Amino acid sequence: MSAYPTASPDGQAPPVAKQPIPGGPGQTPMAPGAAPVGPGGWAAGPQQPPANCPPGLQYLAQVDQLLVKQKVEGFEAVTGIETNNKYEVMNSLGQIVYRAHEDTCCCTRNCCGAKRPFDIKITDNTHKEVIHLSRGLRCSSCWFPCCLQKVTVEAPPGKVIGYVSQSWSCCKPRFCIENAAEETVLRIVGPCCTWNMCGDIEFDVYAADEETFVGRVTKQWSGLAKEVFTDADNFGISFPLDLDVNVKATLMGAVFLIDFMFFENNTKKDDKGKKTLSGSA
Repeated sequence: MSAYPTASPDGQAPPVAKQPIPGGPGQTPMAPGAAPVGPGGWAAGPQQPPANCPPGLQYLAQVDQLLVKQKVEGFEAVTGIETNNKYEVMNSLGQIVYRAHEDTCCCTRNCCGAKRPFDIKITDNTHKEVIHLSRGLRCSSCWFPCCLQKVTVEAPPGKVIGYVSQSWSCCKPRFCIENAAEETVLRIVGPCCTWNMCGDIEFDVYAADEETFVGRVTKQWSGLAKEVFTDADNFGISFPLDLDVNVKATLMGAVFLIDFMFFENNTKKDDKGKKTLSGSA
C-alpha cells in the first residue's frame, strides 16, 4: 500500500489518459517537438477523465509538477496600493492549466495586508470556477496555537475536498494537508528561515507519518528587480503522478497560503509609495 492517498484504492497508479497524437487524422500538423495544447496556450485535458474525479480536476491527473506564477500588477507596483492577486497555474511544459484570482474588497486588502481573509477562485479554460479557496481572519503566531491559519478547499465550489491547516511549531513552519473528513494525509515542513536573498526556498512534503518524502513546494527566486519592487512570486510544486487529484488540488491550495503568510509582505512601502525589502533603509 502507498504511504499517501492515490487515485485508486489498491495504491497502484491508474493509467493516464493519452493525449491526442499530434498531426493525427483530422488534426492540424504540429511543428516537431511541439506539445499538444488547447485554445490560447491552455493544456489539453485527458479525453477520458479518471473515475470519481470532480469536474475540472481531470487536468491534475496527468501532471506531477505545477508552476504557480503570480502576475505583476503595475498599478500596485507604482502606487503601493494592494490589489487583488492574480496567478497562472502551468504544467512543466509552460501550458496553462488554471488561472486564479483573489476576490477581496479593497478595504480588507489594504487594512489587513497579507494577514487578510481571502477567497480565491480558480478557473479552467472555459472560465468556469472549478476550485474555490477560502481563508478566514486568523492568527499565525506560535503564541496563539488555538487560532492558527486554515484554508478550505472546495471542488466544485460548495463541496469541500480538503483543508490546509497550520500546525503549531516554534521553529519551522508546518502545515497539514487534510481530506474532507479533516484527517491528515500529507504534512509540509518549511525551513527555519523563509528569506533567501538570491536562492530558492523549499518546503518539503511528507506522508502523514512525516517520514516518507512525497514532494516539494519551492518558492523560486524571480530575479532581483521583481523580488525588490513587487510582491509577485513564483512557486513550483512536485508530487507523485498517482497522488489523488483531490489531494493535489489541496496541496495547490497550500501554495497560496504559504505565499500570503511568508512572501506577500516581504516588501514595504517607503515614503514615496515605492517598495523596498523589509528591513532595508
